[in-house]
Amino acid sequence: MIPALLLLGGIASAQEAEQPHEQIDNMRFDKWYKKGGQWFVASHASERVWGTANKGLSLLGMNGTMPEDEIVAVKGEGKRACKLVSQNVLWAFAAGALYTGSWVKLIGTKGAEITWGIPFHSRPKALKGYYYYKPVPINYARKQHMDRKGKLDNGFILVALTDWDAPMHINTVTETFFDANDPHVIGIAQMTLTRDTGGYVRFTLPIEYRDDRTPTHVVIAATSSNGGDFFTGGDGSTLYLDEFKFVY
Repeated sequence: MIPALLLLGGIASAQEAEQPHEQIDNMRFDKWYKKGGQWFVASHASERVWGTANKGLSLLGMNGTMPEDEIVAVKGEGKRACKLVSQNVLWAFAAGALYTGSWVKLIGTKGAEITWGIPFHSRPKALKGYYYYKPVPINYARKQHMDRKGKLDNGFILVALTDWDAPMHINTVTETFFDANDPHVIGIAQMTLTRDTGGYVRFTLPIEYRDDRTPTHVVIAATSSNGGDFFTGGDGSTLYLDEFKFVY
């Protein structure tokens, strides 16, 4: 792992000093707006870097990703958190989801297409922040995952630094998903959430780098049901996220 600025005896090399220390807009999840019944994780459209599954759900008067004003890790004027809720909809199970990228389209009633990744050129050492997870037993599952029914749901947080030429297109119908073993992945960190935390937990998630390439894109993704890509999870599993920040 190579930090963006490494001090050796009080001296930093020119190459290291040139490394940017980027953050992502709205990592503290304080800024939100609502349009057409849909919540967006930004103060207005021109600032959107976070995607959700709200586009499809809002057609039914629902949102799986929304602001939280009361249950926050850091209190104060204007402070909010991000709340992800898994829920059953008319035709399928929908996990609460948040990711750097954008919603593309619904694919009938079978799934959706989204993009993962936004431009980014730094090499952070870790992602830190707070999460509060309240899982329930899995009560919806597709045939190939029926063995998970009755087991406690799992949440998930992912960070990936890549050298993709463009954001990755994910398609839940064709089951085209992110692959941690993709050779374009430069650094990665993953955390599975397996229990009810009873409140916010402060975390630091170290990023493991595979080589010294410079990233072109970053993915941060989280879900209240790790099986949501396969329409599997617990109706009511809830994940709160707050005060994210990259550590250099």
